[in-house]
Amino acid sequence: MKILKIIWYSFLGFLSVIILFILLCAFNPKLTNSVAAFLYPNGTRGYTSGGQSSGGQPAGGQSVNLQPSGGQGNAENAGMTYEPSADGTGSGLSSGYVPPDRTDIVIPENVSGRNGYQPVQEDNTQIADTEAETLRQQIGTGETGEGLTFDSLYYPYYAMLSESGQSLYRQIYANALNLNGVFAPAQDIAVNEIRNVFAAVYNDHPELFWLDTAYACKYIQNGQCVEIDLQFNRTAQNLDSARAEFEQRAAVIVSGAQNLGSEYEKEKYVHDMLLAQVEYSLSAEMNQSAYSALVNGRTVCAGYARAFQYLMQQLHVPCYYCTGYAGENHAWNMILLSDGYYNVDTTWDDTGTGAYDYFNKTDADYADTHIRQELSVYLPPCDGQLYRTQEIELVENPDGSGVLRSLADAGKTESDVLNSIQDYYTDCYNQIVQKGSGTYEFSNVLGNLDALQKWYEIYESGEYSQGYMENAVLAVGATSWDMNLRLEELQGGRYLVTHEITIR
Repeated sequence: MKILKIIWYSFLGFLSVIILFILLCAFNPKLTNSVAAFLYPNGTRGYTSGGQSSGGQPAGGQSVNLQPSGGQGNAENAGMTYEPSADGTGSGLSSGYVPPDRTDIVIPENVSGRNGYQPVQEDNTQIADTEAETLRQQIGTGETGEGLTFDSLYYPYYAMLSESGQSLYRQIYANALNLNGVFAPAQDIAVNEIRNVFAAVYNDHPELFWLDTAYACKYIQNGQCVEIDLQFNRTAQNLDSARAEFEQRAAVIVSGAQNLGSEYEKEKYVHDMLLAQVEYSLSAEMNQSAYSALVNGRTVCAGYARAFQYLMQQLHVPCYYCTGYAGENHAWNMILLSDGYYNVDTTWDDTGTGAYDYFNKTDADYADTHIRQELSVYLPPCDGQLYRTQEIELVENPDGSGVLRSLADAGKTESDVLNSIQDYYTDCYNQIVQKGSGTYEFSNVLGNLDALQKWYEIYESGEYSQGYMENAVLAVGATSWDMNLRLEELQGGRYLVTHEITIR
């Protein structure tokens, strides 16, 4: 009998714990989602974003249901592919980007602290079902955005969202465009999906410069969002005037770039104009917006990146807003040129030294300084080579005397002197073909200032790639290269060029 009582009381105790847990889940949807994520890690509950907490671990609670965009642009155009989850019931998004280890990040002193990106801030409040019904009757859905389409080649964050997420994306965009700050979602959507949808709109659309990086959401007991409250900065008070000035400032730069011959030349022109016209300032007003850079001329990394994105969009060159970690929260850009994607950090280039140190770089180049986070981990990998700017190091006499060396000192003769870029191309090609693939150095001598000036130009424009490098790499059976350059002035107005090269 005692044993039966013990079993009975144990059963009642266990049943009480279960009932208490169910009640906790009913009143706390975040707990429900956490339990579901634990029980169904590869199921249809969603795919955790690549964001990281301040401690470097993946941030919880920001889930995205990722599905193909259903005709609203092709995610594969942006270098993204959809893959089924392990159990075949859901879908995940893959880009091929491999984030470096955060412990490997080392920020150079000259760019340390040049950050300022602010992640999206959410303010979620649970309300009673009765209050929610009253809200629905009072606020309505505002602009639904039906009929809007967003090509993923230019708006990649849109393609990362589920069907319901894309519906809300269109709605947020349309309401922000019309300065309608409060509305109800047109389709049912969970509160824990809102942040990524809002971030997708914000990341894709730098032209919405009046939209702040914060929003509020009211939701009911089951986790369904019933009201969204957008926040606008002061330019919304006189938007027609602010927009006219913003577009006029942008048009000046766009008009200077639009007739240039290549997408690379347009990109470089925009990059250089931003560096000439914008000043980094952590205290700049509205510094998360493109407006702060183009109109006010003072901003942080977010403003630089969003201005660069907007200008390249106006020039019809795919360019994305990328967020992550670079010693602190940071923002930069990715751009698509003829042979692939590249990283561009105009903020870090605008230091007065090394104006192209962070311009058109691969993920490997950025591996010790930048890590993508949040939705940006799903953007394509940056592995373009043709327009990857090369490091040109100016060196003095190796003995440190400061006296210019002669041709003989450098191990060269008069027959080695090259007086035209075509001769330079031929010499470089021949030396690479002779040495083959691998890591090594080779050198040559430029014979005059005209040749030196042209030499600078071919590396700034990327012309050297078609001039000799592509054909040389193909000739040795390789597919890619990395190169740094050293330049030393010699006696008699000659210049020794040393190439440190890896061909693979």
